[in-house]
Amino acid sequence: MENEDFSTNPFHLLISFPSTNIETRKKWKKNQKGSFKILAFLLFLASTIQPVLGHLWDGVVVTQSDFQSLRAIKNELIDSKGFLRSWNDSGLGACSGGWVGIKCLKGEVVAIQLPWKSLGGRISEKIGQLQSLRKLSLHDNFLVGSIPFSLGFLPNLRGVYLFNNKLSGSIPLSIANCPMLQSFDVSNNSLVGKIPSSLANSTRIFRINLSYNSLSGSIPSLFTMSQTLTILSLSHNKIVGSIPSEIGKLSRLRILDLSNNAINGSFPLSFSNLSSLVSLNLENNQIENHVPNTLENLHNLSVFNLKNNKFDGKIPSTIGNLSSISQIDLSQNKFVGEIPDSFTKLANLSSFNVSYNNLSGPVPSLLSKKFNASSFFGNIDLCGYISSKPCPSTPPPHNHPLQESPSPNQHHRKLSTKDIILIVAGVLLLILLLLCCFLLCCLIRKRAASSRNSSKAAKAAANARNVEKGVTSGDVVSGGEAGGKLVHFDGPFVFTADDLLCATAEIMGKSAYGTAYKATLEDGNQVAVKRLREKTTKGHKEFEAEVASLGKIRHPNLLALRAYYLGPKGEKLLVFDYMSRGSLASFLHARGPEIVIEWPTRMKIAIGITNGLSCLHNQENIVHGNLTSSNILLNEQTIPHITDFGLSRLMTTSANTNIIATAGSLGYNAPELSKTKKPTSKTDVYSLGVILLELLTGKPPGEPTNGMDLPQWVASIVKEEWTNEVFDLELMRDAPSIGDELLNTLKLALHCVDPSPAARPDVKQVLQQLEEIKPELVEGDNNDNDDDDDGAKVQINE
Repeated sequence: MENEDFSTNPFHLLISFPSTNIETRKKWKKNQKGSFKILAFLLFLASTIQPVLGHLWDGVVVTQSDFQSLRAIKNELIDSKGFLRSWNDSGLGACSGGWVGIKCLKGEVVAIQLPWKSLGGRISEKIGQLQSLRKLSLHDNFLVGSIPFSLGFLPNLRGVYLFNNKLSGSIPLSIANCPMLQSFDVSNNSLVGKIPSSLANSTRIFRINLSYNSLSGSIPSLFTMSQTLTILSLSHNKIVGSIPSEIGKLSRLRILDLSNNAINGSFPLSFSNLSSLVSLNLENNQIENHVPNTLENLHNLSVFNLKNNKFDGKIPSTIGNLSSISQIDLSQNKFVGEIPDSFTKLANLSSFNVSYNNLSGPVPSLLSKKFNASSFFGNIDLCGYISSKPCPSTPPPHNHPLQESPSPNQHHRKLSTKDIILIVAGVLLLILLLLCCFLLCCLIRKRAASSRNSSKAAKAAANARNVEKGVTSGDVVSGGEAGGKLVHFDGPFVFTADDLLCATAEIMGKSAYGTAYKATLEDGNQVAVKRLREKTTKGHKEFEAEVASLGKIRHPNLLALRAYYLGPKGEKLLVFDYMSRGSLASFLHARGPEIVIEWPTRMKIAIGITNGLSCLHNQENIVHGNLTSSNILLNEQTIPHITDFGLSRLMTTSANTNIIATAGSLGYNAPELSKTKKPTSKTDVYSLGVILLELLTGKPPGEPTNGMDLPQWVASIVKEEWTNEVFDLELMRDAPSIGDELLNTLKLALHCVDPSPAARPDVKQVLQQLEEIKPELVEGDNNDNDDDDDGAKVQINE
């Protein structure tokens, strides 16, 4: 596929174009205001004049031969939603942009792009008459029948994208006649038969994806002759036999996915030559024997998955030298021995599983702290992790064989009368000391009980007085024995400074603002407490003025500030509601493989976050400046609550600069922040767009993919029309029913992360479009306009 086929800016590939329907156009115009209206109108003109991105009509009408072929193709398709109405009987407009999905060059069709159009029927064999065709993109439809044999008659064919359909039959051998073929993706169909070795005949092929079919036979050894091959995915088929050892010749191979087949044999030694490999997935096969200890050359490896095979022997310690690795899954095999200590050097490791093997010995302490018990279950002799048996202490060293053994006389010396008297005196003295300690403890306990009863009575009286007076926002409660000053806003319960400072605390996390704790009060109630870094906050007067305004903010998607405490030594504590499900980051990335997050849940979270951010921007005039998935907390019903908003007002200028830098290192910062250092509403929208991409892809933004940050990686995938590889695999299971919603949300997210701040929508527009994509999730009055359908619907224009 050639660069001229695409726009030079991948972030603009999914820019919204309103429908050409007159009624929809009127509604669209009605809802646009100001500069956004001008921008949208210009885009509308662009959609009329230039319907295929990056392509202007050269003035040559379609040839008669290609016109007849297109008509034949249309006749065999079932167009239930009328997308092909523009394909008229005259042929006029076929090349000028009037025919949807058609792109021409000098009157000859070079691209057919009709993904996500709900098309049924078959692909006509007449497609083989389009001799200049370079690109065939019909993915994510309901096409049946076989892949046309006539595709092999197309000498210029570069890209075939037929994934996510209902195609059957075998892959035609004629594909061998396409010397220019670069990308062939027919995944997620019902194809059968053997994989034709001739598929890799093209000297330019870089991507083959045949996953999620019922293909059988072995992996063709001729695949290893394709020196340009970058991606090979054959997962979820019925492939048997061993992995060709020649596969190590594929020097450019980056992704190899052979999972969920019936492949046997050994782990090829030649894999150590795949220095470009980023992802290796051999899960759910029957591969056996040892994993070689020669993997140190896989410098770029990020994903290493050998789950559910028959591997035995020790885990290679050389894996610990692969600094780029982020995911390791060796579970459900027969590995023995200890977990290599070298694994503790893997700074980027975010997912680790060695459960259900025959491993023994202690788990390296850094791994046991970083990963929960599910990563180690099923290894009877493994110890030293949470909920496991403790590791036995090291026994005292035995005498060296060359050392002289003690003589019997040294062990059995007879005690004298003096020795016996000293021993008896020592025992009596010890008994006397124990008796004194016992009496002293009883006295201390009695006094403590008396003091506690007095304190409780005082607290009860104070609480009674508070109830009589009515505790209102801004009431001040003195610290009692602790000193300092505690100020309450409205909340579900009242506590004193002593209650707060004596609560059982558990660290939940640390950030640039300070340390967050889960505090359990004496009465069992739980609150979240953030202890701010003392040297980074403003002085007392400024601090109290700002925190008082933050304590008044209430919204269902903003974490409520319930109280603050100023200690006698300058410490500053903020008290919030406790959210039982933790942060969105841990909810997405630290869950077990058995936990699935469905699309409605992700969309509910996205709408909630956007709703809360809209309140901050439009009602409170607050720019968050540090919006990340770690700053989104979820309650038991997975309702999101934005936290850390407005805290920049409590901090010094230098502290806020450090906080911006921290968010940037995690991948959430807009590009202009590296220069301006000043957050705006548009930088918040960029961060929101990254979170939307995080929900769609399941990928953490802080981990670069192929050297790109998350927005760049998604845009590069969309540019090459590999859209199904963007989304989290959990979401692709329901793609037939939620496909439009996924694409519309993806397009909106890319709009939010546009490199140009002026091109990004404001948060109110983002909220409106999310509610249009999933109106059934909008509660109460927020859904009043669903019947009017005023806003321009989000559409993908490929």
